Amino acid sequence: MSEPTLSLRGVKRDYKTGSGELHVLRGVDLDVNPGEIVGLIGPSGSGKSSLLHAAGLLEHPTEGSVTIAGRDCTHLGDGPRSQVRLDSIGFVYQFHHLLPEFTALENVAMPALIAGRDRGQTQERATGLLTDLGLAERTDHQPAQLSGGEQQRVAIARALMNKPILLLADEPTGNLDPDTAASVFQALHDLVRNHGVAALIATHNLELARYMDRVFALKEGHLEERTF
Repeated sequence: MSEPTLSLRGVKRDYKTGSGELHVLRGVDLDVNPGEIVGLIGPSGSGKSSLLHAAGLLEHPTEGSVTIAGRDCTHLGDGPRSQVRLDSIGFVYQFHHLLPEFTALENVAMPALIAGRDRGQTQERATGLLTDLGLAERTDHQPAQLSGGEQQRVAIARALMNKPILLLADEPTGNLDPDTAASVFQALHDLVRNHGVAALIATHNLELARYMDRVFALKEGHLEERTF
């Protein structure tokens, strides 16, 4: 068995509120392996985003550990955490967050350019990702010229630009109609499989959850595995 790409152990997340502490995550254990797609379901406010933020090194857990590819990243400083995110983690959100003044190709290439990668190789990879996602004819279009589904495909390509080993997605099809959501998820599914990326995907869409390898529900701060 290969080493988990993502390993969470005893992850807790508390938030201070006016009425006291809010215990959102109460001790989460989870492994996500290379090429595996794990779904995360639960109502709004159940802690799905908090779990993704901890896994993606965007927030420090109150307690517990976050290990990525065997490296304990729990107590890294801001600089090293940012470097791990840039090199190893791709993020897809419910809203695409594309830069409106840039083309699809330029949006996808941006993470690699920020990382100082070769411009020619970056353009070649960005073009290849967009082609894999069915957007070969749309590379020079700005976001306003693309449909919602096309914009989200660009966001997926951007998330995979730096060849991450871990993909974290927070409601990636939440703003799309059912047919478009299904096609976007299929494209995401295929790329994750083909690139051997470990994926943790939060979704309200139980139809899509059926196509994931494992699905967990967040309930009262704990994970409970679900079967479909």
